Amino acid sequence: MAELVAKVGLKKEPGFLYFLDKNGNVARAPMSRVKMRGKSKIEVVAKVGVKKVSGYLYFIDKKGNVSRAKMARGRKSGSGKKKKAAKKKAVKRKAAPKRKAAKKKSVKKKAAKKRKR
Repeated sequence: MAELVAKVGLKKEPGFLYFLDKNGNVARAPMSRVKMRGKSKIEVVAKVGVKKVSGYLYFIDKKGNVSRAKMARGRKSGSGKKKKAAKKKAVKRKAAPKRKAAKKKSVKKKAAKKRKR
């Protein structure tokens, strides 16, 4: 999946982040911590001069060499946002024939007898 671009054989030290800078050289910076404030110093570890091609992700692999992998772009790879569904236009429907409401039978209540005292 990834292809080798340049053999460097870099030995990685813990606590550092290794990456390719703008000029295509291998650089490192101390990993950020909450307590650390300000800009960290970036130092060039190996001058490689890799010419970057757009559409590829460049990284330092486990062996310390510079490698690249094709970036996943577009819907073919299953990544990215889904397109929003277009709003459907309201379709006018013909009115259904109205049904006659069934009449309820009225029940006569018996009058309550008044008590005499």
